[in-house]
Amino acid sequence: MKAILKNGKILQNDTLQKADILFDEEQILKIDENIIAEDENTKVIDASGLGILPGLVDTHVHLRDPGYTHKETLATGSAAAAHGGFTTIFAMPNTKPFPSTPEAVKTMLECVDQEALVRVIPFATITVNEAGQKPTDYAAIKELGISWFSDDGVGVASSDVMEEAMKQAKAADVMFSCHTEDMNFRRPAASVHTSKWADQNGWIGIPSQTESEQLIRDLKLAREIGLKYHADHISAKESVEALHQAKQEGADVSAEVTVHHLLLEDHDVRGPNWKMNPPLRSHEDRMALIEGLENGDLDFIANDHAPHAKEEKERGMEKAPFGIVALETAFPLLYTEFVSRQKRWSLGQLVNWMSAAPARRFGLERTGEIKEGYRPDFVLVNFDKQEVIDPDQFLSKGKNTPFGGWITDCVIEETLCNGKTVYQSKERKAKHE
Repeated sequence: MKAILKNGKILQNDTLQKADILFDEEQILKIDENIIAEDENTKVIDASGLGILPGLVDTHVHLRDPGYTHKETLATGSAAAAHGGFTTIFAMPNTKPFPSTPEAVKTMLECVDQEALVRVIPFATITVNEAGQKPTDYAAIKELGISWFSDDGVGVASSDVMEEAMKQAKAADVMFSCHTEDMNFRRPAASVHTSKWADQNGWIGIPSQTESEQLIRDLKLAREIGLKYHADHISAKESVEALHQAKQEGADVSAEVTVHHLLLEDHDVRGPNWKMNPPLRSHEDRMALIEGLENGDLDFIANDHAPHAKEEKERGMEKAPFGIVALETAFPLLYTEFVSRQKRWSLGQLVNWMSAAPARRFGLERTGEIKEGYRPDFVLVNFDKQEVIDPDQFLSKGKNTPFGGWITDCVIEETLCNGKTVYQSKERKAKHE
């Protein structure tokens, strides 16, 4: 069925310009100033007063399904993604069973087709069951259309295993997306960045070397082997420097930074809802992340959406699991801070870092931009309305956020994926009923 998004303003060439969009379930058919419905079967969607952005892309999402559905499910996680404007998300592989075999990956893909509201692309593991011992069969899994591999929250400890895994991945022409963490630098029960603030609160710190030292090893191997390599949730200035150097040397590497690492610092930590891995670091680190994103040392923004049950996060700093939910707040928070208030970034820059840039790096065709022939994935945003972040209104099972009560300067009113509405705000739904 064909439809027209009418009377909205489309993000084109870094500005919002009034235009209509004709599309079906496969692609954007036409973009013009005034498109008239061809017949009575063409649906008209009124976007008056709204900005129209391309569907957002997130390469780092924990959906917890299968195996940990008390935290999140494909249904609730994809609903949360739609609420936040994300139409393509990559699911991390810390599930039960692990997606370490073609059979497990095939089952995951079948569940996605049945349950997900948005496009969900599962990662398979770098090593079998994330155990860091034996590389997964990359070529066999690639036959299912999955070319992305990660051991998620576990760094591959053995340099020999990582070198062999990279060689096999290079031969199969697949990509690694890596959490780097050298556990030799991390003490038991550590929960926050090593700092005076941690000492004052009696918390055990995690030094920056925990991340940067293993990253430096990985970057060296990736450059030598020629592997396409992506670094997850960079948090430390030393890591930004290492990525800068690797890119200067011609390595095929990229990196993401999360919303919380762009907005928060170690002294903001008040309890388990501020506990994530890697941790919030110093002001100097945060500035290095912002500048690294701006100058290209870091490539785009991801979320590391990590839902947990309420009782799990209430165990205290030492025992509570790492991670916060992020899908439903990411775009409004960053727009508010860096576009609306600081005016440090343009809307086009922000959207690029959350759509086209990750889509390009992860090889997604026709994704992340509003162009004829591209996927009909859209986010309708009211840039003239404020909203208070209320975790009780999240569609995710997880409510574990440090941003409750923050006020945002925009509201996502509707999200369309493959040309179909997958989220509408209550106000917009009531208006059009």
